[in-house]
Amino acid sequence: MAGVTRVVILGGGPGGYEAALVAAQLGAEVTLVDRDGVGGSTVLTDCVPSKTLIATAEVATEAGESGELGIAIGDDVGVDLARVNGRVRKLALAQSADTTASVERAGVRIVRGTGRLAPGDRVVVDLHDGGTDEFVSDVALIATGARPRILPDAQPDGERILTWEQVYDLDELPERLVVVGSGVTGAEFASAYNALGSDVVLVSSRDRVLPGEDADAALVLQDVFARRGLTVMSKSRAASVKRDGDGVVVTLSDGRTVEGSHCLMAVGSVPNTEDLGLQDCGIAVDDGGFVTVDRVSRTSARGVYAAGDCTGVLMLASVAAMQGRTAMWHALGDAVRPLDLKTVAANVFTSPEIATVGWSSAAVEAGEIDARTVKLPLATNARAKMQGIHDGFIKLFCRPGTGIVVGGVVVAPRASELIHPISLAVEASVTVDQLARAFTVYPSLSGSVAEAARQLHLH
Repeated sequence: MAGVTRVVILGGGPGGYEAALVAAQLGAEVTLVDRDGVGGSTVLTDCVPSKTLIATAEVATEAGESGELGIAIGDDVGVDLARVNGRVRKLALAQSADTTASVERAGVRIVRGTGRLAPGDRVVVDLHDGGTDEFVSDVALIATGARPRILPDAQPDGERILTWEQVYDLDELPERLVVVGSGVTGAEFASAYNALGSDVVLVSSRDRVLPGEDADAALVLQDVFARRGLTVMSKSRAASVKRDGDGVVVTLSDGRTVEGSHCLMAVGSVPNTEDLGLQDCGIAVDDGGFVTVDRVSRTSARGVYAAGDCTGVLMLASVAAMQGRTAMWHALGDAVRPLDLKTVAANVFTSPEIATVGWSSAAVEAGEIDARTVKLPLATNARAKMQGIHDGFIKLFCRPGTGIVVGGVVVAPRASELIHPISLAVEASVTVDQLARAFTVYPSLSGSVAEAARQLHLH
């Protein structure tokens, strides 16, 4: 097959399989080296499982708070965690199978094993079935992902001390769950298990939950947590977590202790970049072990790209997928636009959800960009009243001279869906007047997006 570009991809997560699909579409000969299952941790142990669990938690929340709408269900909503987690695992495997099938239909060769780069544009694979295989690559992509960070004095045992990859093996709902870490992962699981009926304590080393998110949004979530009986221990750093019979003891750095039946560790991720031959191939990594890439996913080595969590750029499945696609567009000579993180929409799947895109309130307040801001509470929205929604808001940012939308925040049920018109506005440099002129359904939550835009009209 003279003239065909040989692409070898290490890792079958979103960065890897999306890159494989693009490379195959552009006529390359593509080999995808997959260690754990196509879809990677996103599909098998992280995003798909957690959001499936959260979907059950959403139903439990709606049922528990439906009395206002005149629905009588009873004092308690029962949750069968064994059935919930069985469904979680089943859906994850089904999604992996669907992704595998789509990759194979595209003509991609899938090799089951663990790969590493070698000098001379080679990729060596230790095969799952035994032995090794070797491939020559014109283009290589590293998409090996990341794994939960483990603290030396908080070693998971898979029974009582858990990472977010291990919670789906539980058959019974934790009576008292201590969640260590108040970032996105910690907040999501704390919110979900609280809705499912666990007594939840969230240990936060910072002064509030979600320290990296919009401050107004985080305050709304903290108020909701408090109302629902979820305990947040702010400015409390966990020093150790130890098993104590059928429970756990979390010792804080100031000597206080927190007891629980289970502990979930959510203290960040570390990249899967060991034993990949990076140093031998001249591929630079940062102090945290993340592969250094530019905005078109190139590493420091010719012909080698990287995508996804192993780069640490922005640890979202959507960003991993875009990095992988961008790498192949660039490597194979197609039209490409460098990654722009200011157009990335992100969502925290708590209850309520928190969705963001573009420039943030913190950046505006720090003077990094000159922007006008409006924030509308959802409590005045007619559809929100009908559905019994009391918490949340729509926030928009626009440039003062042109009215171009440069960012937004949505705090609401299904904020992940409501953020899309704002994402389109940011991506296409739409003005607030243009956004306001687009028809919205009445009544609808999206009507508040248009109303926020109207309030930013330039006189």
